[in-house]
Amino acid sequence: MQRVKGRASSYLRKEFPELLKLPTLWTPSYFVGSVGNLSTETVSKYIEEQRNK
Repeated sequence: MQRVKGRASSYLRKEFPELLKLPTLWTPSYFVGSVGNLSTETVSKYIEEQRNK
């Protein structure tokens, strides 16, 4: 996860130079979870509904 965040940070800072003044873009933590026997469509729909709240 650290590599993903590091690479994303590099790309974002290149595209958005105003981010260079921030000491960091991410917290050191991350979340991983499982959903059991659900379809991708069900999970996607749930995530989209959460964004719209």
